Amino acid sequence: MAASPTKLLFVCMGNICRSPAAEGVMNHLLQQRGLQERYVCDSAGTIGYHVGSPPDARMQAAARKRGIVLTGRARQFEPADFERFHLILTMDRENYWDVLALDSQRRYRDKVRMMCEFCRIYQAREVPDPYYGGPEGFERVLDLLMDACEGLLLALERGEVLVS
Repeated sequence: MAASPTKLLFVCMGNICRSPAAEGVMNHLLQQRGLQERYVCDSAGTIGYHVGSPPDARMQAAARKRGIVLTGRARQFEPADFERFHLILTMDRENYWDVLALDSQRRYRDKVRMMCEFCRIYQAREVPDPYYGGPEGFERVLDLLMDACEGLLLALERGEVLVS
């Protein structure tokens, strides 16, 4: 009997730029390595302003240039996500604390991590929000996410990240 897939949730503020990009990058890497049966990826936002919207067109265009397809519709993070996912990866400190604020009993803190913890090349500690900037911001986000997703996948495959 095959083990259940590890479920990863990527979280940013509005769920239209960074977190759907992280989901798309990770799915792209999983597909390249034939690991898509072992992991399930999703994304959410800490605010509900963009619920139902597709990923930002500028982020889609930047990702498409790299052969990465972004799908899905924005949704808001909800407390039930703590139970549904093994690992919750936030894009910046504000997202991190917003997610933890929903864990009133402090039961899920070990599941919540910062995405840039897994960077191997870049020294960034947060994935910056590119929403109000130009095209270079979207490219920078994808560079960081490629690095962080590679590092995350490596850590998961080596058993260096505890998932519960």
